[in-house]
Amino acid sequence: MKKQAFNPYLPSWEYIPDGEPYVFGDRVYVYGSHDFFNGYVFCMGDYVCWSAPVDDLSDWRYEGVIYPRNEDPINKEGKMCLYAPDVTVGPDGRYYLFYVLDKISRVSVAVCDTPAGRYEFLGYVHYADGTILGEREGDEPQFDPAVLTEGDRTYLYTGFCGRGDKSRSGCMATVLGSDMLTIIEEPVFVVPGCEYSEGTSFHGHAYFEAPSIRKVGDTYYLVYSSTLMHELCYATSKSPTSGFVYGGPIVSNNDMYIDTYKPADMPAAYGGNNHGGFVQIRDEWYIFYHRQTNGTWFSRQGCAEKITFAEDGSIPQVEITSCGLNGGPLEGKGEYPAYIACHMFTDQPCPYVGDNNDPFPRVTQDGKDGDEEIGYVANIRDSATIGFRYFDFKGVTAISIDVRGYCHGHFEISTSIGGEVLATLPVENTNVWETYTAPVAIPDGIGSLYITYRGGGKPMLRSFTLS
Repeated sequence: MKKQAFNPYLPSWEYIPDGEPYVFGDRVYVYGSHDFFNGYVFCMGDYVCWSAPVDDLSDWRYEGVIYPRNEDPINKEGKMCLYAPDVTVGPDGRYYLFYVLDKISRVSVAVCDTPAGRYEFLGYVHYADGTILGEREGDEPQFDPAVLTEGDRTYLYTGFCGRGDKSRSGCMATVLGSDMLTIIEEPVFVVPGCEYSEGTSFHGHAYFEAPSIRKVGDTYYLVYSSTLMHELCYATSKSPTSGFVYGGPIVSNNDMYIDTYKPADMPAAYGGNNHGGFVQIRDEWYIFYHRQTNGTWFSRQGCAEKITFAEDGSIPQVEITSCGLNGGPLEGKGEYPAYIACHMFTDQPCPYVGDNNDPFPRVTQDGKDGDEEIGYVANIRDSATIGFRYFDFKGVTAISIDVRGYCHGHFEISTSIGGEVLATLPVENTNVWETYTAPVAIPDGIGSLYITYRGGGKPMLRSFTLS
């Protein structure tokens, strides 16, 4: 690669959650919704696309707006948001974009001749008699479409199931014909929501939202966000419309259940809703997901992790990391931006992001949405720990940190949670970025870096340098 790849994989000022990755030709394309920095609701922007060459996952290119929210005939004034989309290649070789607006229970479809060109509205998914899916008596509301095309048939997965709502049954599958709009097999439920999961393999991890469908060999993998929200789970079947069995979590955006470096029930980050899918890029497989930033639910950023398939087809849960698409650990020397932190917590861990009034560290940026301002970690208070995984440490003898903010205390450097303090860097009040340096002896090998603050005030961390 030309340079190293981090999490989040897009620039720190870009907010593209709900990522659906696909390889078309020699590039990987990511389609998602579009949050704003300092947004006050989900999905406030137009659909944009980013892509990268399959042989350099550090080199992401902005493809521009592929579909503005006022393109849909029922949203000409742009008052509705474009929720999470998906894309499939139709029988005619064209690219079809499926989406749902935030206040309408119908699945809209747009089409384009190229993966990242300007999509044009095509129509709404409907029954053979013209009735729109979601508007016929007895239909359940449509939400978060996922699509997979095989031959002349396209399988459409939709649904949202909140706790306590018995009117929502689960994730439904609907089969469309070759025109990509007309239903040829009516909806059936394939994964239960929490109100109907007792006694099934899905109990405790029932369907909530965010379906994503892939086929690997002869097996269909339905990825979804469970009612716990922070996890992307999967189910498998040999049929696209029946027989799905719970598989387990693939990734959690607060690393719940991971017990390799912490207790399994300890959240290592402030999680929230999750959405994504997996893709094969050359010889490797990756799960794409998103994280919450800025102390809110509404400014989410895309991340990715390498996954593996066991011989029986199962997918072991993977850790969240700072190195994601890098293909291995980051170099153990040089300067790194603090926004690539994968772990953030205090001595009172919390599994979910709260709001800007909470005493939790958070990734943020200066300026307004769209300003190309590099992110940093703010609202760092006593006991806050900022963690980065993984590095290939070799001969590290010093560490520097760039800090701003009114504070009086020190930062501690370690390579594990609660581990030996290898260096201490005192910091003082400053309204500009200041660099502090201390000697450190980090053992050679692949490992993590944890930076913990002790003291008063609320410093901010922009970067650190290993030398």
